[in-house]
Amino acid sequence: MTYEQFLTMVARIADTDQDAAERASEAVLTVLGQHVSRGEAADVLQSLPPELQAYVWSPGSPERFPPEEFLRRVAEREGTDTLTAERHARAVFTALRQAVGPDEYEDVRAQLGKHYAALLDADAFVPSLEPVVGAVAAKAGIDHDAARTLIAAVLETLAERIAPGDSDDLAARLPVALHAPLHRGRDADEQSRRMGPEEFVIRVARRTGLPLDEAARRIPAVFATLRPIVGDEFFDIIVQLPDGYRPLLGAARTG
Repeated sequence: MTYEQFLTMVARIADTDQDAAERASEAVLTVLGQHVSRGEAADVLQSLPPELQAYVWSPGSPERFPPEEFLRRVAEREGTDTLTAERHARAVFTALRQAVGPDEYEDVRAQLGKHYAALLDADAFVPSLEPVVGAVAAKAGIDHDAARTLIAAVLETLAERIAPGDSDDLAARLPVALHAPLHRGRDADEQSRRMGPEEFVIRVARRTGLPLDEAARRIPAVFATLRPIVGDEFFDIIVQLPDGYRPLLGAARTG
C-alpha cells in the first residue's frame, strides 16, 4: 500500500479530507507506537509506507493505557475532541489492517487487548456516541446532557451487578466514550453482584440526582437502546438478573 492509498482510505472511512487524514494517521500511529513493544513497532513499520514508518517508532519504553487515554492523546495531537479522534482512529486502524495484513494485525490486537475492540474491529458495528445518546434522549423524553448522565449511571450500576467479564464484553460493543463507567463499576464487591432492582434504582438515582420514581421511569430507555446495539451480549447480561428486573429492562425478558 502506498502513502496516498493509505491516506485516501483513511479520508474515505473517516469522511474527511486528505489533510485531516494525514494528521489523523500521524496522531494514531504515534500513540500506537507509545503503547506497543519496540519489537512489535518494528514489525508494523516494516509493512507501512516509508512516510508513515517514523510515527510508529517511539524511543522510550512501551506504556500501557486504556482506549480512553489512547483517544485523549490522539485528540491532543490532532487538536480535536475525543469523539472525532475515535472516528479517525477507527479509520486509521482499518487502513493499518489492510497495510500490514491479518497476521500482523492480530499481533497488534493482542498487545492492545480486548478493551480496544471498539477501535480495532471494523467488521463489528460499534455506533458513535451521539446516536446512542440521541436514542436514549428520545425514549426518555430528556435532553442530551441528561441522557448521557443517565447512560453513564446505568452502565456503572450494571457493571457493579454483572460479572466483570461480561462488563468487558459489553464495553467492546459500545463507543469508547461509554467505557469509563463500565470500568468504574466492574471492580465492585460481591454484595453489589447480588443487588436487587430496588437497590439498582437507588444507585442510578443517586448518580443522576433524580428522584427514585423518575429514575425508575428513565432506566428502561437505556436498556431498550442497548438491546439492538449489543445483540447476543444483551442476553448474557439479562440472564444474570432476576425476574424483578423485568420492568427496568425496556422489554419483556426472553428465555
